[in-house]
Amino acid sequence: MFFSTVYCSIVPPYLLRRLAAQREPELSRAARAAKEALQHVPGFQASRAVPGPGSRPGLRELKPSPPERTVYDAKSTEKLPGSVVRKEGEPPTGDPAADEAYDGLGHTHRLYAEAFGRNSIDGKGLHLDATVHYGRLYDNAFWDGQQMVFGDGDGQVFGRFTKSLSVIGHELTHGVTQYSAGLVYRNQAGALNESMSDVFGALVEQYVRKQSTAEASWLIGEGLFTDQVQGAALRSMKAPGTAYDDDVLGKDPQPDSMDGYVRTSADNGGVHINSGIPNRAFCLVATALGGNAWEAPAQIWYETLTGGTLSPTATFGAFAKATAASAKELFGADSKEHDAVRSAWETVKVKLPGARR
Repeated sequence: MFFSTVYCSIVPPYLLRRLAAQREPELSRAARAAKEALQHVPGFQASRAVPGPGSRPGLRELKPSPPERTVYDAKSTEKLPGSVVRKEGEPPTGDPAADEAYDGLGHTHRLYAEAFGRNSIDGKGLHLDATVHYGRLYDNAFWDGQQMVFGDGDGQVFGRFTKSLSVIGHELTHGVTQYSAGLVYRNQAGALNESMSDVFGALVEQYVRKQSTAEASWLIGEGLFTDQVQGAALRSMKAPGTAYDDDVLGKDPQPDSMDGYVRTSADNGGVHINSGIPNRAFCLVATALGGNAWEAPAQIWYETLTGGTLSPTATFGAFAKATAASAKELFGADSKEHDAVRSAWETVKVKLPGARR
């Protein structure tokens, strides 16, 4: 086992930098909050160490057990975990953030248990902890390798981060990845890490709402923006690059295929911006197959993530090949599922290295 720092957040640094650069007096609070969120990352990473991807402790799973949730209140400080405000089985607190976090933890646990037979985030019944009211007007939510943490937002651009169920599912899925494939949070492997969280974050929302592929919005972070923002969400899986187009935040920069792949050293090699490519691939598979995305499409992605064969430094091409192999193993080489997977990766212009029918 080795150790690494883990800090996986929902709001990409490029968006926070855009907001932090604002000089208009009416946006001073939001700009200050964004600056503080950006400054927070390196210091936090240096203070938290967790088992690295080489440990892969979650490959042997037990029969799913009921969730064990604890919600804490940081009371606008950055001290974790904070004071306990709600434990498993206790009634609602009346604090929307605490109760949304509690419910979101439960919904995510339910998806993994019922759809995939997974026993919590680590496959071994890990207790689910979340802290709300983290920091002062904190503009982010993140998984730190041990628990979920939610800010309240600045109130001008971002509202509280517990409002979006896809955000809760997204961040907890970073834990699933940590305890399975251990995708390194850098370059294409990091973008795959982000994409897995978007995929299963969207699935949590769809599963709870009983939405079919056609009915789903495929938006990540819907409801986070205030009414002052011209945008629906942080990201669109169905149409990367269209989630927002705002005078302050700019236009959603995500590419929808390898033609627009962004080569950068920022954000750990573009882990947030390039996740739109594999996101769209999953959405294309789900759309081609129809029905419920948490069924065949998700089974293929889940098998790929947790099957034990995916390298922690996987490229898009390696991941595409692995999903095709999973589809073949689960449904057969001549199945519509296998064809849908291959077609999706071809559409987003990711080559399957050495793949054979």
